[in-house]
Amino acid sequence: MIMIRPFAALAAALLIAPSLAAAQSSSTDTAVGAASGPSKLPDGSATGGSAGSAAAGGTSASTLGVGGTSTLGGQTSSTLGTGASAAAADGKAKSSAKVNGNLNGHAKAMAHDGGTFSKSMTHSKVKGGEVSSRTKSMSHIPGQAPEKSTSTTTSP
Repeated sequence: MIMIRPFAALAAALLIAPSLAAAQSSSTDTAVGAASGPSKLPDGSATGGSAGSAAAGGTSASTLGVGGTSTLGGQTSSTLGTGASAAAADGKAKSSAKVNGNLNGHAKAMAHDGGTFSKSMTHSKVKGGEVSSRTKSMSHIPGQAPEKSTSTTTSP
């Protein structure tokens, strides 16, 4: 099994990060590739991923997870990448992304400025010929209802 942690995932997270704005928003985007053949067959492939971002006041947070697996002639190759980005104009921001050796990845990002905050988290994994990813994002400005979104994908 080959595992690659592409730094391109972090660059992609930075590209999808929303610009710092005074408005409150939360959104997720999902990208899923095609799967060829049921997972019980010896040959096949699966790709999938999810990403999300949230922004409120002068804060923003984005995470993503993407993976793929392919089996051909009894040999399997799998990859998983995660990324996280957070920013706060006048507060604090924290982000982390990691992939364990068993192709289980977690990305978290949070930014806050007083009571205003934005956060996003993604959990992705490649296991048994299947790629799954879930992203939850949330932003909140005191005195307003929080904005939440969730995106889940499983392939095949």
